[in-house]
Amino acid sequence: MAKMPTVKDVAVHAGVSVGTVSRVLSGEAAVKPVLREKVNDAISALGYRPNVTARALRTSRTDVIGLVVPDITNPFFAQLAASIERAALECGHSLMLASSHNDSEAEQSHVSAFLDRSVRGIIVVASSDGSGLALPASVPVISLDRRFGAFPLVSTNHAQAATLIADHLYGLGHRRIAYIAGPTDTEAGRIRKEAFVSRLDGFAKTGEAVDLEIAYGRFDYESGERIARSLLSRPAQDRPTAIAAASDQQAIGALRAARDLKIDVPRKLSVTGFDDISLANLVVPRLTTIRQPAEMLARRAVSLLLEEPPGTADEMVDGSLIVRGSSGPCPQPKPDMTGHIK
Repeated sequence: MAKMPTVKDVAVHAGVSVGTVSRVLSGEAAVKPVLREKVNDAISALGYRPNVTARALRTSRTDVIGLVVPDITNPFFAQLAASIERAALECGHSLMLASSHNDSEAEQSHVSAFLDRSVRGIIVVASSDGSGLALPASVPVISLDRRFGAFPLVSTNHAQAATLIADHLYGLGHRRIAYIAGPTDTEAGRIRKEAFVSRLDGFAKTGEAVDLEIAYGRFDYESGERIARSLLSRPAQDRPTAIAAASDQQAIGALRAARDLKIDVPRKLSVTGFDDISLANLVVPRLTTIRQPAEMLARRAVSLLLEEPPGTADEMVDGSLIVRGSSGPCPQPKPDMTGHIK
């Protein structure tokens, strides 16, 4: 039987000390990038596998990061999980993933299971504002995108991002706008809606008022399609000229409803989303949306988790407006043959 490579073998292959290999394996941020790359290349070349159990016995922690997301079928959370896995691997850690299915009890069960496995730390995208539980101080926890208990949060600046959509639609001349909000039990959902509404209210004080209608749903395709179908089934003069959705999934559902009702997007209706999931650039027309910098958020969450001591302050990252084919100028009413506006 072939001899399994050891830490010493990795050090010789990489041309570094055993201590450097150990620091890379433990995820120390102080290791120079060029040395970290040499060690990781040697690990790959030799097929070295750390003895996780032995290390856990020595340190009471494994080189594993636990991640809980509310819904792994949501493309944004799937993209976020992939980004976190890449960031963790770069720091010599692996990722253990769990989905709470938007259930706070399942979320707490997953967190407890991670603690039983002596994970290095835990990143949680909370199922709701009410989630969170007392955890041992020895295990660092970071909230990501949505607040988990009282733990520090790494997130897109949802308020800043939502105002970009309001500015975009108002600037295109839309004055009858519908907003499809997310769940009210999530801080992110509330902040996006409140910032959008506040921005449009501000425009009304200095310019034209906006006839704004708000509907509430989940962050999923079905909610977007169901709500949009109801909004767009009205006579043309009573329906919105723009629909802003709190998620790309909702917005894509709205595009489906518009297509079924033969309402041209963007000539007769503009639709915008939030997240910039991969599908946003594949649907027809391609979706105007807010890009959440998933890669940056993931790297900051992992970095804060592995710092000694772990980070304790919230970090907000600005979102960016991605303009594509689903938004356009507000349609102008045209007179019919008798001169009446239709």
